[in-house]
Amino acid sequence: MDILKLISYSIIPVILTVILAYGLIKNVDLYGLFAEGAKDGIHTAVGIMPYMIAIFVAIAFFTASGALGMLEHLFSPICKILGFPSELLSLLFIKPVSGSGGLAVVKTILEQYGADSYIGRAASVMMGSAETIFYTIAIYFGVTSVKKSRYVMISGLAAYFAGVAASVIICKYI
Repeated sequence: MDILKLISYSIIPVILTVILAYGLIKNVDLYGLFAEGAKDGIHTAVGIMPYMIAIFVAIAFFTASGALGMLEHLFSPICKILGFPSELLSLLFIKPVSGSGGLAVVKTILEQYGADSYIGRAASVMMGSAETIFYTIAIYFGVTSVKKSRYVMISGLAAYFAGVAASVIICKYI
């Protein structure tokens, strides 16, 4: 067994052992703290749920209403001018809202164009280099009750489009 496999197999047990040993040395009620953390986790999950449902319903309306197809048709001429593959427009629109929706789009692209094609590589790199901006903002700011998210949205979208542009350009030349 090589050293990387050994590290890979043993890292989680080692971390758990170190945490348990530290807690025992410091005489901490580990079970009580674990139970308290689990209770807090359930409260967080319940607090996040309305935001998650709202995003999933919005995505379903967006795709079922034909708005996604309309946006793809509308932006196709602009994509030709910019050199952006119009086959990636659905991923461009879905990824900032839903990571799982983005994965479904990438799966469809890979099935249609192949994993080794330019479109397939660009879709894969886009998926890995871009964040689900609106989902993240809705969840994090919804739970923390932060109301001023305007600059976060602007900087998130700027980073998103920079990642998308970089992925398309890099895949075109590599």
